[in-house]
Order: sequence, then structure tokens, then C-alpha cells
Amino acid sequence: MPPSRSPADPLAAWSKAQRVIHWTIAALIALAFGIGLYMVGLPFRELLQKFLLYQVHKTIGISVLALALTQIVLHARRGRPARDADLPHWQSQAAAVVHLLLFTLIIATPLFGYLTAATAPAKVPTLFLGVIPIPHIVGTSRFWFAILRRVHLALAVVLVSLACAHALAALDHHRKGRRTLIAMWRG
Repeated sequence: MPPSRSPADPLAAWSKAQRVIHWTIAALIALAFGIGLYMVGLPFRELLQKFLLYQVHKTIGISVLALALTQIVLHARRGRPARDADLPHWQSQAAAVVHLLLFTLIIATPLFGYLTAATAPAKVPTLFLGVIPIPHIVGTSRFWFAILRRVHLALAVVLVSLACAHALAALDHHRKGRRTLIAMWRG
């Protein structure tokens, strides 16, 4: 096992695990967002489909949360590659802020989703992978459910918007000849 590095010790590239987790989280967030918008709009006459989509959405949220926590541990143990030396200071600072916001949202959004599900008046269970029950640590509450579902949606919209901006910035850096995108894709 390689010795752990401090985050201040820059690496030449992201590890394969860091890259796989990064792209998996990105794909799962896009999928969860699409499913979330679709499932909420389904009429109750499609109750079975609605229930199944909610369970898939919850499973994705739990998976994203677990992967994000794993990614944070990997970043803490392994560090990150140095940013391009020719990157203007303000862009380097902006990237650090965006990454912090992304990780915060990637953790907060599923947590608020869980609280939304737990406080829902309908008392629908949360089943990870459709079979493993996840206990709700808080009880149902119409008042809190109304607030939490709005917060969860707002966080999801901000998360997806920020992730899109992050992707566009990576594409712009790639277009300018920087290795940012290549480093996250191939290492």
C-alpha cells in the first residue's frame, strides 16, 4: 500500500479510484435529477411506477452520499494533482470554492432528500436497492415535509447548475490546451 500523502503534496494525476468515483457521482446525479423530475410529475394512477422510481431515486441518493464520503477520504489521504501553473490565481481560487460547494451540495442534497422522505405524510419506506430498509430517524410531519421538499429541490437545482458550470469550465480549459479534463478522464 503506498504511503498516504498530505493534500499539500501535489500528485501527477488523479488515481483511478478518484476518477471512477468522480464520473460515477456525475452520472448518478444527472440520473437522479432526471428521475426526480419525472417521478414527481407522475399521476397517482401510476402508483406502482411512481413508488419504484422513488425507490430508485432514493437508492441513487444514498449511493451518491456514500461515494462522496469515499471521495473525500481519498482526497484527504491521497491529495490532488497540482493545478496548471499558468492558471490565473483568481481561477484557481474560484475552482477551489466551486469544488467545496460541489462537495457540500453532493452531501447536503441526499441528506435533505432522506429527511424529506422521512417526514413525508404518506409514510413510504426507504428501500436501498429496493429491498434493504433504511429506517427513518424522524417522524412524519406535514409542516417539515413541505419545507424539506422545497429545500431538497432547490439544492438539487443548484447542484446540477453548478455541476454544469463546472463541466463547461473543464471543457473551456480543455479547449485552451490545459490537461484538466484529460487528467480527470485518463489520469
